[in-house]
Amino acid sequence: MKNKKMKIARIEAEVSQERLAEIVGVTRQTINLIESGSYNPSLKLCIEICKALGKTLNDLFWEE
Repeated sequence: MKNKKMKIARIEAEVSQERLAEIVGVTRQTINLIESGSYNPSLKLCIEICKALGKTLNDLFWEE
């Protein structure tokens, strides 16, 4: 399932995939795979992404 919440939060924060990847210590391709739903990140990576975007785990990764 695509992670549209993460992509929207990243765009609203005016952060590129490349910059977010630098902040959390992964490659741009990893960020792209998470947003496209092709990669399931570790909890640690999810937390780092949330910190970088100023969001909670529920905001970005909780499916309703």
